[in-house]
Amino acid sequence: MRLTTKGRFAVTAMMDIALQDGAKPVALGDISERQRISLSYLEQLFGKLRRSLLVTSVRGPGGGYRIKQPITSITVGEIIRAVDETVDATQCGGLKNCKDDKECITHDLWTGLNEHIFDYMDTVRLSDLVERRVFKLKGIQPVKFEKRN
Repeated sequence: MRLTTKGRFAVTAMMDIALQDGAKPVALGDISERQRISLSYLEQLFGKLRRSLLVTSVRGPGGGYRIKQPITSITVGEIIRAVDETVDATQCGGLKNCKDDKECITHDLWTGLNEHIFDYMDTVRLSDLVERRVFKLKGIQPVKFEKRN
């Protein structure tokens, strides 16, 4: 089970924008430099984030991207799904052909884990990540992420 770079980079880039002062759009080239993510890869991700209405683009000199919604309303799960990312603990990708083209005996366990992972990611907001980062920069120990209902 793993989250690929697509999901990780999308969350990282969204957090990068959220950590800026918000007065002006953030250029992908700046995110690329700060986070060491390929510019072409960011362009692909931001096309998907824009289509999912998580960011808006500003053209022209001084252009870039802004987060379209309040960061308190965007969850990590939304960001990951926006870039077509899946987190899958099954070996079969949910197709139930894990063992000799049949469902393995632990398939339901791994499927349940998948559901719990996204349930959790849907409780962690972008604002939570930003708050934790700000606390760390100030030398304050942030509280542990807790599941919200």
